[in-house]
Amino acid sequence: MTAIKAGTAIEHAPGPARYAALRLRGAVLSPVTASIVAALLLGAIILAGTGADPLTAYRAVFTGAFGSEGIGDTLGESIPIVGLALALAIPLRAGLVNLGGDGQLVLGGLAAVSVGLYSPFPSAVTVVLALLAGMLAGGVWAALAAVLETRCGVPLLVSSLLLSYPAMSFVSYMVRFPLLQKGSGIPQTDRLPEGVKLPEFAAGSGAGTGVSVGIVLIGLAALIYFVVDHRTAAGYEVRMTGLGARFAGYAGVDRARLTLRLMFASGSLAGLVGAIAVLGFPYRLVDGSLTTPGYTWTGLLAALLAAASPLGTVAAGFFFSALTIGGFGMEQETAVPQQLTSVLQAVVIIFLAVRGGVFRKGGWLRRLGRGADPGPPATVSPPDPDPNVPAPARGDGGK
Repeated sequence: MTAIKAGTAIEHAPGPARYAALRLRGAVLSPVTASIVAALLLGAIILAGTGADPLTAYRAVFTGAFGSEGIGDTLGESIPIVGLALALAIPLRAGLVNLGGDGQLVLGGLAAVSVGLYSPFPSAVTVVLALLAGMLAGGVWAALAAVLETRCGVPLLVSSLLLSYPAMSFVSYMVRFPLLQKGSGIPQTDRLPEGVKLPEFAAGSGAGTGVSVGIVLIGLAALIYFVVDHRTAAGYEVRMTGLGARFAGYAGVDRARLTLRLMFASGSLAGLVGAIAVLGFPYRLVDGSLTTPGYTWTGLLAALLAAASPLGTVAAGFFFSALTIGGFGMEQETAVPQQLTSVLQAVVIIFLAVRGGVFRKGGWLRRLGRGADPGPPATVSPPDPDPNVPAPARGDGGK
């Protein structure tokens, strides 16, 4: 144990147990935990107002999400949600908001299914090429938004969002006409050839979890994001830019190049999610199947909830996945609409959004904990000089 001498006091660095306890205490008392607890309490009030038993409803959510019949669905749902959350968290770490997840997602899916249908290579090679094609398509489309901001002055928030609409329209056209399965009444492509798919866990057991190895790819992406964010100079530049863009600019960070790199990485990950989706069940691209569930917005909520931190984003994305799947279980067992879980997600974000005025330094909750604001320290005026005491002599001898 090291000791640091500061003045007359000696401060000891905390040991591993003490450090873990401090981290646990910080997590329990964090604004995120407080926001989730507050949202659950408000949700309980809403449930009680509708005549439902809150405890029964929450138990149904937990059982539906983590029970033997629901854990596979929760893991499967976490692939697109956590993947999109990580994709949007990458630029968000630097204060950049990418709202074009839908466009990058569907372009990744289209590129992957096109390679899967027409590749002349063996199945294993085709799967790898399909994944890479999906990443490239999503990355290039996201980089276009960065170019529009840095070269043409179009705000990234606007360009990334508006670029999604032509992308989704183009993919819809391709699925409904050039790639449409012949004789099908559903706007969908042909089924991928046998072998051109991502293997699933426990697929041979008969039960089938429906969780493909895509979850491993998302886990690797999260690990890479964590290492780059915490252990590299590039990650430090990103975090420094997020904390103070002008300061980072003065320190020599090239904002235009950083934006381009972050957007390409973000779009590549979104495209990878689209590729994973089409290489899994039902092994084809169905028009609207990637955008209707709202993965982009749920992922953005998760990234905001975790302040774009790598591990926090994964946890928040999994939390929202569990809420989504648990909501279906709650609806089946208690007849409470599963839309309540969407309300809980929104309430969590609302509580979290007000933390700047509640939890942080100077917030009213902290001021309430300290009691009344004492105001600025009073100025102590020197006492009036005693006329009977002669004034001290100055350095100039009183001249």
